[in-house]
Amino acid sequence: MGLIVAGIFLVLALFVALGAIKIVPQGREFTVEQFGRYTRTLKPGISFLTPFVEGIGRKINMMEQVLDVPRQDVITKDNVSVQVDAIVFIQVMDAAAAAYRVTNLDFAITQLTMTNLRTVVGNMELDEVLSQRDQINSRLLSVIDEATSPWGVKVARIEIKDLQPPPDITNAMARQMKAERERRAVITEADGEKQAAITVAEGQKQSAILQAEGRREAAFRDAEARERAAAAEAKATELVSNAIAAGDVNAINYFVAQKYVEAFAKLAESPQQKTVIVPADMGSLVGSIAGIGELVKSINAEGPAPRAPSPPRSRATPTTGA
Repeated sequence: MGLIVAGIFLVLALFVALGAIKIVPQGREFTVEQFGRYTRTLKPGISFLTPFVEGIGRKINMMEQVLDVPRQDVITKDNVSVQVDAIVFIQVMDAAAAAYRVTNLDFAITQLTMTNLRTVVGNMELDEVLSQRDQINSRLLSVIDEATSPWGVKVARIEIKDLQPPPDITNAMARQMKAERERRAVITEADGEKQAAITVAEGQKQSAILQAEGRREAAFRDAEARERAAAAEAKATELVSNAIAAGDVNAINYFVAQKYVEAFAKLAESPQQKTVIVPADMGSLVGSIAGIGELVKSINAEGPAPRAPSPPRSRATPTTGA
């Protein structure tokens, strides 16, 4: 009988000892209550409790958690109903405050987020709501983080997951976007045509300038050529004049042959002329040209001849009729 009683006491002792040893896993904290009153918080690891006096109160998750905010209808400042939902990232920093200062921490934060989401979105117009999500997130974060601070909770981030305007508003926005893109396309096309016209005009301007410079250069060259031709003609005239003064008949033939050749050339170049008649005395013309060549050679070889005195002019004798 004594052995049985001893065995019972041994089992009870083991049960009490095992109940007094508590192992807290990483990422969690346990609150300790003494006769229902909070006394301390157990950190991750092994801890010992006073048997029959202390017990575990709440087991708090200290890791960052994600709360899903349900979708809700919100009226914007310009009276447009949009459906909004969000997610909240929270982390418990004080296990005792999270355990004893609020009932159902997750539900409380979710309701607080929904209320402030309606307030923030309701003070903005639809275009602002759709284009300024970052501003909405920042405002919600500041408000909710301040409200949950007494609960020992740190709100890390708040993100708007989805914004859905009514179907008619969505269609109107699509038409507006299409019209805006068409307007930009027209403006871009007009700018391209303008730049092309400017480029063409600039090219024509440069072409006109280059053509004018070319004509000016050609005029200078033509004038220079005419000047050289005139100088050569003057030199030839001087040589022939000296030869005539010396009494050379070939010099006179030079002028006659020159005018003869020029007239014949114009006759051959006429657009109405289909047949060119060669004069019968063409042989004598060739002989005159040959004589002119001999004249030039003799002048170049001997130098300018002295000027002979002109013969006295004889007085005409009147004739008498029979």
